[in-house]
Amino acid sequence: MNTNLAGAKMSDSEIDWTAINKKLPTGSDADSKARRKKMFHDFDNGNGILSLAEVDKAVRDVLRIDEIFNAKPAIIRAFQIAKNSTKSKYESGDDYIELREFRFFLLSLRQYFEYWVAFCRTDVDGDRKISLEEFKKAQGMMEVWVGKIEDIEVEFKKIDANGGGTILFDEFCEWAIKKNLDLEDDDDDIAM
Repeated sequence: MNTNLAGAKMSDSEIDWTAINKKLPTGSDADSKARRKKMFHDFDNGNGILSLAEVDKAVRDVLRIDEIFNAKPAIIRAFQIAKNSTKSKYESGDDYIELREFRFFLLSLRQYFEYWVAFCRTDVDGDRKISLEEFKKAQGMMEVWVGKIEDIEVEFKKIDANGGGTILFDEFCEWAIKKNLDLEDDDDDIAM
């Protein structure tokens, strides 16, 4: 049992990647666009822009994806990257997600949730930091996700950007992006 997914007791195999992907209309076809527009309005409190609080609440109440709702760092990271993806037409809009940024938010949410799951699988003690010992123990698993890691200690030091002696989620994400991390058990068939 993995208890690291924000304390929720679930085995990693209980994550229904297909169901998650189906709930995230990220495609460019007319049906996905219509679903996305409706979803944006379901997320919105009526002002045409989404705050982090609105997004967080909507992941629980609109998307109804508890696994992602419990992965707050993934939600926050997806929100931060999406809100800055285009220049806002609103005075205070760069602090919010607009409809034209919403597809990017959904794509980012799915990707950062995958990174969160990988991070939690590596962070065995659930303290939201990966120690060198945890990183070494997870080498075989990580090599399935990113390819061969020649020197595990050198790789750890590269990821630990702040030199704090542990890998934080943001640092892990930067590495995962560069390495094109892909979990072996997720369903990469994102609903289009």
